[in-house]
Amino acid sequence: MQSTFSGIEIGKRSLLAHNRGLSTIGHNLSNASTEGYSRQRVDLETFHPLARAQLNRPHRPGQLGQGVEVARIERVRDMLLEGRIVSQSSREAYWGERERFTLMVDQVYNEPTEHSVRDMMDRFWDSWQELSIYPEQTAAREQVRERGEALIEGIKQRNRGLNEIRVMLEDEIRGKVREVNEIGREIAELNLEITKSKAAGDNPNDLLDRRDLLVEKLSTFVNVTTEDRNPQEFTVHTGGHRLVQGGIVREFETVPEPENQGFSRVTWRHSGEDVELRSGALAALVELRDEDLRGELQSLDNMTINFIDLVNEIHRDAYGMDGETGRDFFVEYPAVLNVLGDYDRTGDGAFDHTYLFRLTGTNELDAQPQIGIEGTMTLSGPEQNIEIQYHPTDTVEDVIARINTSSSEVTARLDRNNRLSLKATPAAEIEDPDFVIRHVEDSGQFLAGYAGLLAGSGSDNAYRYDEPNMTEMLTADAGFQVAPLNNPSGWMRLNREIERDVTKIAASFGTAGRPGEPGDGSAAQQIAQLRHRPVMVGHDNTFDDYFADSAASAGLAAQEARSTLDTQNAIAKNLRDLRDSISGVNIDEELAQMIKFQHAYTAAARYITQVDRMLDTIINRMGV
Repeated sequence: MQSTFSGIEIGKRSLLAHNRGLSTIGHNLSNASTEGYSRQRVDLETFHPLARAQLNRPHRPGQLGQGVEVARIERVRDMLLEGRIVSQSSREAYWGERERFTLMVDQVYNEPTEHSVRDMMDRFWDSWQELSIYPEQTAAREQVRERGEALIEGIKQRNRGLNEIRVMLEDEIRGKVREVNEIGREIAELNLEITKSKAAGDNPNDLLDRRDLLVEKLSTFVNVTTEDRNPQEFTVHTGGHRLVQGGIVREFETVPEPENQGFSRVTWRHSGEDVELRSGALAALVELRDEDLRGELQSLDNMTINFIDLVNEIHRDAYGMDGETGRDFFVEYPAVLNVLGDYDRTGDGAFDHTYLFRLTGTNELDAQPQIGIEGTMTLSGPEQNIEIQYHPTDTVEDVIARINTSSSEVTARLDRNNRLSLKATPAAEIEDPDFVIRHVEDSGQFLAGYAGLLAGSGSDNAYRYDEPNMTEMLTADAGFQVAPLNNPSGWMRLNREIERDVTKIAASFGTAGRPGEPGDGSAAQQIAQLRHRPVMVGHDNTFDDYFADSAASAGLAAQEARSTLDTQNAIAKNLRDLRDSISGVNIDEELAQMIKFQHAYTAAARYITQVDRMLDTIINRMGV
């Protein structure tokens, strides 16, 4: 039955409920500028009435209410929208990092200016052209030396600039891995607190906001998804693995990779497996370091080693003013000291590989006539060897073009003596060495009897780099060159003899073993013509093609990153604005709610006053 004092109890419940509402409004207003805060809402519901349906209930119509109570205090949050923001944050961070570092690369290239490598190389070619006109003048040779030194310094400067950015990327990767681990530990600690709070019957809104903010920050580093089906184990996934599971966190670590110049791999600490990075800042940084910057350095190294090789090839056969020949203009540093290219890759003290950069046949070839033979060449490729067929109706020019347009990591050309020359390009796979020919095989006779390169046909006579003494697979008089030291663009220099004495710069070809006639600048002319000749700098036809492609690719990469980042920023802003409209604290709305709760609180207090007066009448003024 209804108590005499039930009115006081109803009023008390109303006071407590609306006081809780006012406190929640104050909490919202206090955190209007707090990052990641979601406004909270008090849900009120009626207290259970008198009396409930049962056999001993009073015989009267209806139920008598007992006032109001706070059912819950919940945060206003659209979890589907939150998932979209987490995913978008990962893409936005990915393109943000790419935009930042591709701009640095573009600045390193410094194209087109008077101080770019391309301009320095143009002036280097011009100096050789000048020497071909005035081969008897010392001043022309001094100009060749000075412009050669300037070009070397320009190439080294570009190499240093690209390497510095790559080292910056390595430092950023290590820093980001530490931050991911710290955030993972914070999320795991919050999971434990949230679980304890929920077990006590509370609704830990502020802890949930903090966890959601950490998940969003984590998504800027790596691609993450969350799972909350088990309320006891909130889980964060990345790359198909659990990063956080309840109170357990599985951390990343960086492991130096010797095959990648000591740069780090991002792995799972508990298993050693590589972390699968699809988006986020870490994915962008690793991709920039191991693909973009590595590719830029490989391209620069490829241009440098081919440039050195081609200039030296002509200069070596020419005569200086001192009447001597056989002298290189540039110095090349070999990757191995063994003159046959044999190399101990495993470090066990025994040769197990052969590192050769260039193979040259013995026979002079005419580019135009049909070869009249057929077969299949097999050359090393990015992931597997590439097969290249040739037919009786093909010309040497056709076969060379087919090699150069294939996806093999070998290029071909006819050298100045019309002999077939095969050169290695940079390797696509990190575990493969750069500028090392890894496989050459021919089922027919083009590379064997026709070009005079291989000693025989078939797999038994194939050249393989993963064995020592592979020069035995070449014909007796075939030429070869040991692979260069890693990153040749950072090591090149002029021949010391030429630095000291410019008369040793060769400008003429001799005849019958004797120096050329006075005024003969034929060798200097041939070096100057390298500027426009199809010399195959990797898969670029000429040096001009290389500079055009490298400058264009760097500029386009920066432009793509900038435009894509603008798009991702716009999408992210729209999503966050939508979230703010749902979860953000609106001052005007909160003030309106505050007035409502304030009036309700005042009314409840007034009601209690009236009930108190009624009870006073009953208790103190009735009776005798």
